[in-house]
Amino acid sequence: DIDGNVYATIQIGTQTWMAENLKTTRYNDGTTIPNVTDNASWTGLSTGAYCFYSNDQTNNATYGKLYNWYAVNTGKLAPAGWHVPTDAEWTTLDNFLGASNVAGGKMKATTLWISPNSGASNSSGFTGLPAGYRYFYDGTFSTVGYIGIFCTSTESSTNNSWNHGLKSSNAYLGRSSTGKQSGFSVRC
Repeated sequence: DIDGNVYATIQIGTQTWMAENLKTTRYNDGTTIPNVTDNASWTGLSTGAYCFYSNDQTNNATYGKLYNWYAVNTGKLAPAGWHVPTDAEWTTLDNFLGASNVAGGKMKATTLWISPNSGASNSSGFTGLPAGYRYFYDGTFSTVGYIGIFCTSTESSTNNSWNHGLKSSNAYLGRSSTGKQSGFSVRC
């Protein structure tokens, strides 16, 4: 990416995915993405931002950064030649891996998840991580070790966007609509 981070990639079906979470601090045009640490400021955003889980920079090496949908919506978050996937592209991945009830297990890393890491095989090579997330309504952080949620570029309503997630407790690839201020991982 523009910061010089190099990402492992994996071919899954007809798609090429990053096998790591995005870590950039700048859009691909060189513009700095604000690192917003204050909870109240985070919840009031209608522009792009990122944070580290629990505002702890040491989480970046393992989990990458959490981004809000507004950063995704710029169209400049992904490295040149890449893009943040649409909801439909996530559905294609889900279907290729055998649908929601088993796809998540094929996508989850076999380490870092809180036990039981149900169904985890990482047989797809996606290496999904439990990076947790940042709540859209109060800016607090939750569930590192238990959940990994990934932004899509697709709106589900004026205030929400689609996201896809993994949990330690099952092998599902979940799909939900959440406030655009949510802080989630990004895979391109």
